[in-house]
Amino acid sequence: MIEKMKKFTFLVTEKEYDSFIASLRELGVVHVQQLQKGATSEELQDGMALEQRYKSVLQALEIYTKTYKEITVPQTIRENALPEALLKHVEDLQAEELNLLHNIDALQKNISMLEPWGDFDPASVKHLSDTSAQQIHFYRCSTKFFKHEWVDAYFATPINEQDKSTYFITFSEETPDIQAEQIFLPAGTLSGYIAERKAEEEKLNAVRAELLYINANLRPELEKGLVKVQNDISLSKVHLSDERIAGDMVRLMMGWVRADKTEALVEYLEKDRIYYEMEDPAYEDDVPIQITNGSYTSLFEPILRMYSLPNYHDIDPSIFFAPFFMLFFGLCLGDGGYGLLVLLGGAYLAWKGSDDMKSYGRLGIWLGLATTICGLFTGTVFGIDLTKQDWALLAPVKPYFINDNGIGPIFGYSPMMVLSVIIGLVQVLLGMVLKACKAWRNYGFGYSIGTFSWVFALLSLIALYGLPACNVVLPEPVRYVLMGIIGISVIGIFLYNNPSAYKNPITGPLLNIGGGVWATYNMSTGLLGDLLSYIRLFALGLTGGVLGGVFNSLAFDLTSSLPWFIRWLPMVLILLAGHGITFALSMISAFVHPMRLTFVEFFKNANFEGGGKEYTPFRTVK
Repeated sequence: MIEKMKKFTFLVTEKEYDSFIASLRELGVVHVQQLQKGATSEELQDGMALEQRYKSVLQALEIYTKTYKEITVPQTIRENALPEALLKHVEDLQAEELNLLHNIDALQKNISMLEPWGDFDPASVKHLSDTSAQQIHFYRCSTKFFKHEWVDAYFATPINEQDKSTYFITFSEETPDIQAEQIFLPAGTLSGYIAERKAEEEKLNAVRAELLYINANLRPELEKGLVKVQNDISLSKVHLSDERIAGDMVRLMMGWVRADKTEALVEYLEKDRIYYEMEDPAYEDDVPIQITNGSYTSLFEPILRMYSLPNYHDIDPSIFFAPFFMLFFGLCLGDGGYGLLVLLGGAYLAWKGSDDMKSYGRLGIWLGLATTICGLFTGTVFGIDLTKQDWALLAPVKPYFINDNGIGPIFGYSPMMVLSVIIGLVQVLLGMVLKACKAWRNYGFGYSIGTFSWVFALLSLIALYGLPACNVVLPEPVRYVLMGIIGISVIGIFLYNNPSAYKNPITGPLLNIGGGVWATYNMSTGLLGDLLSYIRLFALGLTGGVLGGVFNSLAFDLTSSLPWFIRWLPMVLILLAGHGITFALSMISAFVHPMRLTFVEFFKNANFEGGGKEYTPFRTVK
């Protein structure tokens, strides 16, 4: 449900301004409207940059805690640093850590280059080259390509063999002409680089230890600093949300307040004699919105936010699409066993997860429950087709499974395909009803007649021709009533789809007839396309069940010739791998395609516009 809002206009003198802003923040109910569009200030920009620094540091400290739990934490660190000084100190530690990592990486490269040659003093090699006519060169080549003539020509001497490569040195007055990789070694010794790396690693551990200590003991100070910055940012935005009038002596401000929370604000304004006006929003106003739903519907709000928040003139679709989304998810996943896994995973998350994840866990419970029920109705559990099993327990219910082996084809089509189209028709018609109700609320009843006429016409046509196809005999009076409804609906479709056109009595009827013809064309083509889109519910559910059944067959057939005490291991591995792949792919489809049906077919037919901005009252961040 979208909460009702009231529009407030304030006139505040320069003298009253600071106390007025402080009072608004204390009340915490006014969403201040920015009158200076696109306005900013250096203070606001600095505050936003500082906020981002705090967030980055806090996130990094959290990662340190999860990654470096075993590092010993020092016990002596400054405890009384101001938040911003502490922030700078943490950033300096992070920069030092990055520099140490670079140093360790460079040292490790030198160590890796020297390890095949052993620990020797490069100075002695240089001295040997300087005091003799022979130059010493270092080479590496594949062991099988090492040629013994190099020994005679250049005194090639193998030093080491690693990973099928031979490391050797040569002695010659000029650079040897041989097919091998020449190695240029670093100037230091292997032991020296190892000692340097150890020292750098000790420094790195000390830096990380200090970061861990800060996260464990001083994190609240950083969080306080973040809160202060966020409060400063909100105050800076409010300062940019007024207009100065009357020679800069008076400030004009506008804001929005939930209709049920205006009492305290009005009481304060009357007490302090602040001039204000309170009115209902005009249609053209950009009204912030706040959605309030029950414990069930609110679980689906994150899915709605992936598309957009409704605007103030929309009807909140959450309560209407939530049951359909749950059903679509169950049909797309389509397996009772997989549904049980989702249900158990959601229950664990709702029980053991963090506060932010508990709501997703509860959503998982609902989605898992829907999948389990759908899987049982369609007769599929972990890829097993229950209609093909000779279990006495299933004998009484086999004829009622909604598949080809259960209740059998309907009108020559798979029962799940027919059911998918019927579900789609119900959701499309619900969307059209919401579209008509939205037009009625925003513009008046006359603007809803055209859409309501389509709903009544479609329902009457379904009853008039669909029920007899299902061997339901309609009494003659009922048939006449349905035909009468269709006739009246046709009048609404062709003569009253655009009431505003009748402002001109000559062109009004012609415009409405033309609009009716165009609407009929769109309905005949669009409705068919929309309904065909819902067949994906049948196709995806069938695909998951078939894939699961294939892996079941592979697991049992490929291992049938093995003794039972060996057979179980490969069989279990094939089942786990196969169902793991099927479950992962089916889960992706079960999220993506219900969202597609909701965002495209349902929202289009419901005329859901979206584009709303959230109601964020000016208050103290805590």
